[in-house]
Amino acid sequence: MRHFGLIGFPLSHSFSKKYFSEKFQKEHITDCDYENFPLASIELFPELLKKEKPEGLNVTIPYKESVISYLDYLDPAAEKIAAVNCIHFKNGKSTGFNTDIIGFERSLKPLLRPQHHHALILGTGGASKAIGYVLSKLNISFHYVSRHKKPDRFTYGDLNEEIIQQHTLIINTTPLGTSPDVNLCPDIPYQFLRKEHLLYDLIYNPPETLFLQRGKERGAAIKNGYEMLLIQAEASWEIWNG
Repeated sequence: MRHFGLIGFPLSHSFSKKYFSEKFQKEHITDCDYENFPLASIELFPELLKKEKPEGLNVTIPYKESVISYLDYLDPAAEKIAAVNCIHFKNGKSTGFNTDIIGFERSLKPLLRPQHHHALILGTGGASKAIGYVLSKLNISFHYVSRHKKPDRFTYGDLNEEIIQQHTLIINTTPLGTSPDVNLCPDIPYQFLRKEHLLYDLIYNPPETLFLQRGKERGAAIKNGYEMLLIQAEASWEIWNG
């Protein structure tokens, strides 16, 4: 039996286990299983590997960055952004990858229009690094938006009509609006959004967050993170079987 799974904490709303369990059943893959491994501390990671001997793991919050120190190798993209969400174990060695990059790029590109050449990335956590990597690859300039003042980013208080109208692509990488807290959203001046804007939310539950609803009300194009999640999951499967 080939063993796969997900590490993170907590894992009560995990997408991956359901996705891969259904995939194995639908595609008649009988020699694989996929389990959740909630780790209260990343220091428990080596013990998990000894016990379970997985062939591949997905990694979610809060270990996308801290797991790196336990790995033997990193894919160049994962090394550049210093965040891993997929691990392949082969010949006693572990390699970290970031399939969020693949998922975001493939789901975003069909939506891009000529006006989408400046972007705002809301949030500065591990997921935001993958988003920045993709935007750089696509030659889209961007600024991070954070609650804390730093020279290389905007704060939410900085955002005004000029900044919002200049940055026609806005990506939410924060957890604000995730079920069950559906009445929350990033604190940006939504009144300055126009039909030229594209709002992308990495959240997929609920399918239409308050962030996306407010953009839709202003005529903006919107996209949630569900397709990105599907693509990154399949990318993980390709890596594990590559």
